Amino acid sequence: MPATAMVLAAGLGTRMRQLSKTLPKPLVRVQKRALIDHVLDRLAHAGVAQAVVNVHYFADQLEEHLKPRSRPRIALSDERERLLGTGGGIAKALPQLGHVPFLLVNSDSLWIESATANLVRLAKFFDRQRMDAAILLTATDEARGYEGRGDYSLDADGRLKRRGERGTAPYVYMGVAILSPALFDGAPRGAFGLGELFSRAEAAGRLMGLRLEGTFLHVGTPEAIKEAEAAIRHAGG
Repeated sequence: MPATAMVLAAGLGTRMRQLSKTLPKPLVRVQKRALIDHVLDRLAHAGVAQAVVNVHYFADQLEEHLKPRSRPRIALSDERERLLGTGGGIAKALPQLGHVPFLLVNSDSLWIESATANLVRLAKFFDRQRMDAAILLTATDEARGYEGRGDYSLDADGRLKRRGERGTAPYVYMGVAILSPALFDGAPRGAFGLGELFSRAEAAGRLMGLRLEGTFLHVGTPEAIKEAEAAIRHAGG
């Protein structure tokens, strides 16, 4: 298990509408607990020692909320002056993440576990010799609260192929991955999306995927919060 994780928490959360007008999306509550706390608890349970959290929108609120956390230890990557996107935000934080593979988790990535912890499965799956990125996927038609057309197809060896612009795909990227720092070699400067680097790794045959065992809860809108809470209650959580 990587000792360090990057938690993406700087976004504007515009689809949360009224809820995100007064607080950052990572502090929106599901089951009376902030989204980011669900994520950090999952990391702590997996044995991750440190989480680097990037902040931008209502950064002061998020920083204050995170102060009491000790498991995992929290380090902030400050993007108050300029939002850098998913790729640029990680690139800025690389000095804090170190020179070894690290976990990446979106601050709103929620799922209900099955028998084996999925972060443990992903860590066992990742092979630095063959991969620059290993990402966690769920079946498009099984993702609660998700209404998109999917992201990737997955072959028997775990290699991924991005869906065409007008097409559909059977699997959705959950915002959870293990990344090698090598993925960022030659990366653009400033703001950019992580998808650019995933496409480059895909072309090199070094982007791999693992299917989730459990249920992914896509919490993108206020309506999706209710669906996620119902699913958690049904699962006994």
